[in-house]
Amino acid sequence: MDEDLFSLSGDQPAPRTLSDRNRDHRAPLAVRMRPRSLEEIVGQHAALEPGSPLRRLVATDDSRTAPSSVILWGPPGTGKTTLAYVVARSGDREFVEVSAVLAGVKDIREVVDQARSRLRTVGRETVLFVDEVHRFSKSQQDALLPSVENRWVTLVAATTENPHFSVISPLLSRSIVLTLEPLDREDLDLLVDRALEDERGLAGSVTLAEDAREALLRLGGGDARKILTSLEAAAAAALMKDSREVDAATLAQAVNRAAVRYDRAGDQHYDITSAFIKSMRGSDVDASLHYLARMIEAGEDPRFIARRVVIAASEEVGMADPTALQVAVSAMQAVQMLGMPEGRIPLAQAVVHIATAPKSNASYRALDAAIADVREGKGQGVPAHLRDAHYSGAKSLGHGTEYLYAHDAPHGVVAQQYAPDDLVGVEYYRPRTHGNEERTGRRLEALRRILRSTPPPEPPR
Repeated sequence: MDEDLFSLSGDQPAPRTLSDRNRDHRAPLAVRMRPRSLEEIVGQHAALEPGSPLRRLVATDDSRTAPSSVILWGPPGTGKTTLAYVVARSGDREFVEVSAVLAGVKDIREVVDQARSRLRTVGRETVLFVDEVHRFSKSQQDALLPSVENRWVTLVAATTENPHFSVISPLLSRSIVLTLEPLDREDLDLLVDRALEDERGLAGSVTLAEDAREALLRLGGGDARKILTSLEAAAAAALMKDSREVDAATLAQAVNRAAVRYDRAGDQHYDITSAFIKSMRGSDVDASLHYLARMIEAGEDPRFIARRVVIAASEEVGMADPTALQVAVSAMQAVQMLGMPEGRIPLAQAVVHIATAPKSNASYRALDAAIADVREGKGQGVPAHLRDAHYSGAKSLGHGTEYLYAHDAPHGVVAQQYAPDDLVGVEYYRPRTHGNEERTGRRLEALRRILRSTPPPEPPR
């Protein structure tokens, strides 16, 4: 029996430590390769810069200088759990991990009671790690408040959802929110190389072909845990075939997903993005969803996709269906709160809305025409009756003296010149006859007719 894993008195298993799991080659590769110190962590340079809350939490045992609680917010696989383990390893702290899915209020109170007892009797602090804290109910989050308030525990909570929406305000106000960014290509390359060579990882048992590396990083979508899990499966598949090289075909077979050809910095990125936009513009909803799926499966940044959808809502649909922009912006916010893969659902809704909506580019073309005139130097001074009349002496200059207040008119519109003299009569906005913009066009025609009619005589003073 392994004395490192089981106690000598009886046959009761002893708690597994982080170092045990890092040494145990039966553990998943992502667990074995989990960094043991801040120096081994890749990426998250802003969150780990000198003087940051995480640095202070790791570097000090003095509760007067350490933050009371930290909420780590970021996409999957960006190191939230890893950072919690590193904090636990620093100093003489007890590490307790609570599942937001399985734990109830009673469980939380038991953990807090044990932490208070430990702090009172032996002076040992407790790090309480709560993964996916957004899954806690309000009552469960309320149960954490006294321990955070009194620093009976050092709370390190992790979430993939925006904590400003998913964490109760009292807990949020007692915490420091740190945003973790997706790992960049350089970080992910370092991570893969370390897993291939390190004794805790694959220890040089296989090599990774360049096409397989590209596919691995695409399929991983910036999720370090997913990348290491896929690499482990591909390495096992290669070794079973008596091969020491993992190629793209072996990787695709191991993870049961096609290695989609898509270079986020090359032609595929621009070609597929272009096809995606043009399919929405052309009202082909099925093609639009196909290109959306290609981008998602290739690991494209969902925030990039969401931004393109928002642009399309105004550029392609515009005033023909003003609700398209509302749907698109809501989808972008939902992606930020939900992350992936759930974020694909509001993205799909927004894409379907835009692709099937009536189309008009009249509003942004109108602005472009106005910008072109401004760049050509058109547009003389502001008409005197529209100029600011609030400062002393303005009226003596004629500023605002002949201005007509629109709300005094029967329909809220009054005949009056608003444009500079050299642009009177210029029409930038020309509504299309699609969807809502047809109604807008009829109203605009009436508005222009009133505005350009002879102004009524000035009322007697």
